[in-house]
Amino acid sequence: MILETRTGFLISQIKLTQRRIFQKLLQNCGVEGFNGPQGNILYVLWQKDTVPIVEIAEKTGLAKNTLTVMLDRMEENGLICRKQSADDRRKTLICLTEKARGFERDYERVSRQMNDLFFRNFSEKEVRELEKYLDRIMENLQEAERENRNRKEESK
Repeated sequence: MILETRTGFLISQIKLTQRRIFQKLLQNCGVEGFNGPQGNILYVLWQKDTVPIVEIAEKTGLAKNTLTVMLDRMEENGLICRKQSADDRRKTLICLTEKARGFERDYERVSRQMNDLFFRNFSEKEVRELEKYLDRIMENLQEAERENRNRKEESK
């Protein structure tokens, strides 16, 4: 029980500390147009531009209401634009602006710096082992999500 509590606490602390450091590294690169969580949205769009909001929510793990607020802010800051899908007028697509495209290299550089910080003093074997364990945790969580979704659908 103590191990479980400590693990959860450590994961939370790593996440919070990582966000603070990532934001500071972005500022040091002169990138002040967006914050770390918005960077996750931009990352999805850098991989594939003009994406439905639902797809961004799935890839970032953000709830739709949280995502909508963040997208509003990003649109105000000139990072993204919205447009209606030609195929389905009910579907809103999110597109990158030139301003946002200009941040991609800096974001990648900061991501590499974070990676270096994460794995400082780790051997390649240790990194592979950690990634294997994290993959297993992710698979467990995704399975739990599917089970919960199936239970909800069955109860309807």
